[in-house]
Amino acid sequence: MFVRRMSAALLIAGTVLLAGGVPALAHTALKSSTPAKGSSIASAPPEIVLTFSEPVQVEAGAITVTGPGGVQWTVGPASVAGAVVTAPATPAGPAGQYTINYRVISEDGDPVRGTVPFALTAAVPVATSTTSSPTAVTTTTTTPPTTTVTAPPPATTQQTTPTAQQTGDSGGIPAWVWIVGAIIVVGAGVFAGMRMSKGKSPQDS
Repeated sequence: MFVRRMSAALLIAGTVLLAGGVPALAHTALKSSTPAKGSSIASAPPEIVLTFSEPVQVEAGAITVTGPGGVQWTVGPASVAGAVVTAPATPAGPAGQYTINYRVISEDGDPVRGTVPFALTAAVPVATSTTSSPTAVTTTTTTPPTTTVTAPPPATTQQTTPTAQQTGDSGGIPAWVWIVGAIIVVGAGVFAGMRMSKGKSPQDS
């Protein structure tokens, strides 16, 4: 009897100790979210909010949102305030099932991962107004190349020099020929005059 009572007491004590130790060994859990798990919403929220059972930490890319056909929302860097994690989101995509994927770090350093499924009942169009402005700016860069047509004037200076040389050489007979001819004519005249004076001198005497 004594042995049975001791074993029963030990069993009860062990159960109490295990029951007290379970909360200490429990990991961080997600308590609530926006959008809520399994909810159906008509308009997408501008941010994702996750509330955990204890304070957590986050790294880059802690929260992502995927939808039908692999479409993804643009989710900004997450911020932490104790156990609440908030990340701005830019929704875009058709109506259908979406999933929030999160990865946080608990106080003891262990990573905690999970998903939050929800449904979007109305499509969210992609904003295209920002894509039309950059194309209009590029059309103003086509005007500068029209200023390169002022090259012909140097050709006129090259054509004027040959004409001046041609006019100087177009006289035909060089000047020294005329000089030699004049000397010959003058010499012939002087020679003829001397002969005529010699022929007349005896008769005059």
